[in-house]
Amino acid sequence: MNNEQSQSHQPPYQILLYYKFVTIPDPESFKDEHLQYCKELGVKGRILIASEGINGTISGTVEQTEAYMRHMKANPLFADMVFKVDPAEEHAFRKIFVRHREELVTFRVDEELDPNVVSGKRLSPKEFYETLQREDVIVLDGRTDYEYDLGHFRNAIRPDVDSFREFPEWIRENMGQFKDKTILTYCTGGIRCEKLTGFMMKEGFQDVAQLEGGIVTYGKDPEVQGKLFDGKCYVFDERISVRINNTDEDVVVGKCHHCGKPADTFINCANDACHLQHICCEACEEQHHGFCSTSCEETVAAG
Repeated sequence: MNNEQSQSHQPPYQILLYYKFVTIPDPESFKDEHLQYCKELGVKGRILIASEGINGTISGTVEQTEAYMRHMKANPLFADMVFKVDPAEEHAFRKIFVRHREELVTFRVDEELDPNVVSGKRLSPKEFYETLQREDVIVLDGRTDYEYDLGHFRNAIRPDVDSFREFPEWIRENMGQFKDKTILTYCTGGIRCEKLTGFMMKEGFQDVAQLEGGIVTYGKDPEVQGKLFDGKCYVFDERISVRINNTDEDVVVGKCHHCGKPADTFINCANDACHLQHICCEACEEQHHGFCSTSCEETVAAG
């Protein structure tokens, strides 16, 4: 394939990332209907339905995903829903799951957190990039520790949490001294920060902002080009990680689970009973045969 053909190549698949906080009157029924529609259309992925809205990531052919977006926008509830679109060479999922949940992102706090009522100030990628360079701001990663370890914005605080539901307690214990500071938050696609910033404002933080559209939107901005994001962004599909910084300042911040050398590839432990996702360099993946530990390898060998 020559350069001209390569440049004109259009990947046959697309990956859609989207969410919308909006009241769905009968989420159980909507879930059933939506699952049937997705099966008939042929898209794959994970979609959560709650009384507070929808949160999904799906993959399909260009034709299928375009049809899906038209279908959703024809519904008055989702007419203005924003879709983040990534080209792909194949499906990013193996099956389609549409499930009903009490919350779109599991936060579990007593008070109601409706992002349509209270949430942090939304900053465009350019505004976020400019604010990042101020010396008086505090940057908080709104994801989990293992996501941070693969890639993050420069100088961001690493939260010591391995699930989103741990954030309320962690913030109360670790962020109180910053209540009068400008706080910048970010997450993969934006949905977690909708709840996180609202919670922080109710906790008395005075100036809280969030990256509109999340890290994935930031990486696609033609002006910013992902600057000041180091490493890769963890994503919840078969790709596992994607590049964000599209400049020559891109660096590897992840460390191999085995040897500690720089690495940015996540793999699943070859022991199906474990399946631990861990960062692994090529040499260690070969040496340890894809296992996260000697015990996992010995367990499988023993049958």
